[in-house]
Amino acid sequence: MILNNVTTITGNGPVSMQIKNGKMMPVKDTAADVLQLMFDNALVFPGLVNSHDHLDFNLFPQLGNRVYNNYTEWGEYIHENYKEEIAAVLKVPLALRINWGIFKNLLCGVTTVVNHGEPLTINDPPINVEQCHSLHSVQFEKRWKKKLNNPLKRKLPVVIHVGEGTDELSNHEIDELIHWNLLNKKLIGVHGVAMSEQQAKKFEALIWCPASNYFLLNKTAPANYLKKNTTILFGTDSTLTGSWNIWDHIRLARKTKMLTDSELYSSLHTSAGSWQTNSLNLNKGYVVVANKRKKETGFESFFSTDPADILLVVYEDSIRLFDATMLDQLTSIDLSAFSKIYINDTCKYVQGDLPGLMKQITEFYPAAIFPITSS
Repeated sequence: MILNNVTTITGNGPVSMQIKNGKMMPVKDTAADVLQLMFDNALVFPGLVNSHDHLDFNLFPQLGNRVYNNYTEWGEYIHENYKEEIAAVLKVPLALRINWGIFKNLLCGVTTVVNHGEPLTINDPPINVEQCHSLHSVQFEKRWKKKLNNPLKRKLPVVIHVGEGTDELSNHEIDELIHWNLLNKKLIGVHGVAMSEQQAKKFEALIWCPASNYFLLNKTAPANYLKKNTTILFGTDSTLTGSWNIWDHIRLARKTKMLTDSELYSSLHTSAGSWQTNSLNLNKGYVVVANKRKKETGFESFFSTDPADILLVVYEDSIRLFDATMLDQLTSIDLSAFSKIYINDTCKYVQGDLPGLMKQITEFYPAAIFPITSS
């Protein structure tokens, strides 16, 4: 597959790029049977990595109506005050909720999402779904010390919510986690709002979720200081605490100016190699092409992207989503494997039966609100 007339993040002008054997590279193969796609002022970049999501929680609306001291206070509050709302969503079978969470990410140009929680059964997803060695948190995970020091999982990094609050309890639990990491396993913390620079040295990486943090705590992790001692990855969390649209989260992060544009971009791409799992491979043909704003630099155009702007998503050399304006160039594609949907009146074709999934969900949860419509 050759992408013509596209601009890279750091490129000075339109170029042609080839996707071959899972890698994006300058054009080398000009064989007649290679698919040629022509774009008009488009930006090309690797598919996004969402390093923190709860795939089965993305049918929830945002729950909470004030600022909380920590995640335990918020958790107790919503289970006391939003019992009906929570019960209504949980009527939807788990498999349907998971599939919607995957599509939510695909529609935004995410090609790798890391799910936090119990292992899920997922058959042939249209994007890469990573399932890591997850512990929920020091406060909520039963027997967390034993699970943390499981010798059978010694080589796997442990992913855990930690320091999600603004009080002393939140800071103390980070110290407690570090103290009980007896096997010196690699720790990947999530949120870390209460984390200090010294504590950050003990973590392989911190997953920064600023939109979720501001919604719950009106404060986020000091990524501008923590980045000196650990790797910063980017995550959204679920729609319980943030927008479905990862680009809203990214723009909020940029406004904080805690990371440079290059660092923020890296947290969504190259830094994600910190996972060091057996299957995470960021060079398998995960590519996104989006409309480029005229006269904007690559970074400016990247950060102003929205799902409606996405023209093409490629995963493992296969097209998983494309804009309707590309139909004339994709005459050989099997449209029966795709469904037509609309994002802000912009027509897209997405692999899989997304309208059918939405219909199934509303049979269990009539109040479900989706950010897309179908024909």
